[in-house]
Amino acid sequence: MNLPRTAEPLALYVHWPFCVSKCPYCDFNSHVRDSVDQDAWREALLADLAHEARLLPDHRLKSIFFGGGTPSLMEPSTVEAVIAAARHHWQASDDVEITLEANPNSAEASRFADLARAGVNRISLGLQSFDDNALAFLGRAHSADEGLAALAAAQAAVDRVSFDMIYALPGDEEDGWSRSLAGALGLGTEHLSLYQLTIEPGTRFASMVARREFEPLDVDRAATLFEVTQERTAAAGLPAYEISNHARAGAESRHNLAYWRYRDYAGIGPGAHGRRQGKRTVRHKKPENFLAAVERTGHGLVEEEALTREEAAREALVMGLRLAEGIEPPELADRLGVDRIVDEEKVERLIGHKLLERDGQRLRTTTAGRLLLDSILADIAV
Repeated sequence: MNLPRTAEPLALYVHWPFCVSKCPYCDFNSHVRDSVDQDAWREALLADLAHEARLLPDHRLKSIFFGGGTPSLMEPSTVEAVIAAARHHWQASDDVEITLEANPNSAEASRFADLARAGVNRISLGLQSFDDNALAFLGRAHSADEGLAALAAAQAAVDRVSFDMIYALPGDEEDGWSRSLAGALGLGTEHLSLYQLTIEPGTRFASMVARREFEPLDVDRAATLFEVTQERTAAAGLPAYEISNHARAGAESRHNLAYWRYRDYAGIGPGAHGRRQGKRTVRHKKPENFLAAVERTGHGLVEEEALTREEAAREALVMGLRLAEGIEPPELADRLGVDRIVDEEKVERLIGHKLLERDGQRLRTTTAGRLLLDSILADIAV
């Protein structure tokens, strides 16, 4: 496929909606089923992918991300077929990043080598904790020892490995989290995703909190743990390049950067969102509804809505200020066709309060500002 020099980079997100069990903190589109017809799902994903490719010609594929759910439950042959089809529809960059999210259960870890042979070159592992009691509280189906064994298997299978941890659990203290963080930083990965526990509406944790079965960590203690996280990761050479994501220089998730830098991405599979040429796309969430839609129409779309320039500008601001690099408001305004992205008078006031800082045309949050990002965004958006 010969592409013009101006071919736009494209990220592809593939959603696999199935899990062995539903974690109590999870608000992602995940479903537990007794059995999954891998052949039917492979064909549905390929059809959904072909539909998006027809609407996004002449793009250069920069990344593929298999998310979920639990994509490590996919048959490697299904993963391989989706990767091959994506490469057929679009010319892939030489360094195309192909990430698959995985759980550390031993049965899934045994597939890592096969997934690497299928084309996966980056594994994102959901370790979440090194403490068995914390893992039980989080509803995880693996032990701490299983997690470490799975990490070793991932590092043997692919060159690029990231893992997730959740902190600010009820009762978490600075000393305990510092020890866990030191352990995580000593495991030799290039990337860490470190998330504070958030009680999301509609989750089992939300119901438990409403019934007063446990109390979330208070805001001040959680803020202290966040500050410790920023300091320790930066000192170890994995500074935060996004609010919750830390990496060595050059090891950032290229796929997620496409979201945060507000570039186009195709999203396929149940519940997948996408951003295509000024439109927001959404797929059917329920797996059975998605399959029926693909059989009926050839794709899983349930919503396709044109964004106004103002909506796009607000989304780009929200995403961009999550990044340590920040944004260039004039460039972003020009790209999205609006007069301005931010209220400059309010920006200057927050710079005075040392919550924002400017470097030439680049605007970013300070360390203190990251703790108040939602309030800052609400204040400066136009």
